[in-house]
Amino acid sequence: MVHRRGFAVAGVIGVVVLLGAGCEDTGAKKTGSDKAAAGAASAAPSPSASPSASAGQSMMPKVVGERLLDATVMVQKVTKAPVDLESAYGDVTLPADPMAWTVCFQTPAADSPVTPATSVELSLVAPGTQCPERAGTALRASKTPAPTPTPTAKPGSNPVKVPTPVPPKPKKPQTPPPANDEPVYFKNCDAAKAAGKAPIRRGQPGYRDALDRDKDGIACDK
Repeated sequence: MVHRRGFAVAGVIGVVVLLGAGCEDTGAKKTGSDKAAAGAASAAPSPSASPSASAGQSMMPKVVGERLLDATVMVQKVTKAPVDLESAYGDVTLPADPMAWTVCFQTPAADSPVTPATSVELSLVAPGTQCPERAGTALRASKTPAPTPTPTAKPGSNPVKVPTPVPPKPKKPQTPPPANDEPVYFKNCDAAKAAGKAPIRRGQPGYRDALDRDKDGIACDK
């Protein structure tokens, strides 16, 4: 029983030794192939550098301040896409031929990378006109007067009340005093003369046929 155990152990040790030798040979072969591959890699010529990300791109020129005629020539050197034009002022319309107008704003900005397919936008002003602070500003000021600001009291101060002006009341037209509708009666011409009303003509207060003796339309005339 002891011998068998020793043989069995020896047999196992022999198998392990044989396997270990086989692994060493395989490792040696692999190491040799790796060295050969490394030598071939070192002997092979290095590939050329890959093209950079900026290949086919150009830098956008600065055209702000240039006439559209000159700016168009500069833009067409870096891109073949159509150029979009607009007025720098929101209330000014571009003419049919704005080649003499000046560039105020550009998109893309100067020194930006562009390709032949990049579209360009230019904002223009008429010759002799200054550029606005930002595109779309109105050139002509609005005629609507600005509302008068309401004065506000400062914190801690007593507010001053501004009296509201009261429009004057319209004057009533003066009317003549009403006429006395009571009939005037003189007993005789002496009474009319005493009252200072003689002579009395027909239609005047106090006239009556009894006082007009000659029937000529004038009473108390004699």
